[in-house]
Amino acid sequence: MDQLRSLRVFTHVIAEGSFAGAARVLDLAPAVVTRAIGDLEQHLGARLINRNSRSLALTDIGEAYL
Repeated sequence: MDQLRSLRVFTHVIAEGSFAGAARVLDLAPAVVTRAIGDLEQHLGARLINRNSRSLALTDIGEAYL
């Protein structure tokens, strides 16, 4: 996992408010963005973003990491 790339994806997801928005800005497939966030969360051993089909919200750990 490329931590710097994953961190960049993470910051774009938060800035855009969605995985799809970050994918458009970064010119990546949405699945690549989802995978990068999942890999980062797994590496850190903590959930960074609470997500459902309609919204995203940073966890306390995600806020501190950002």
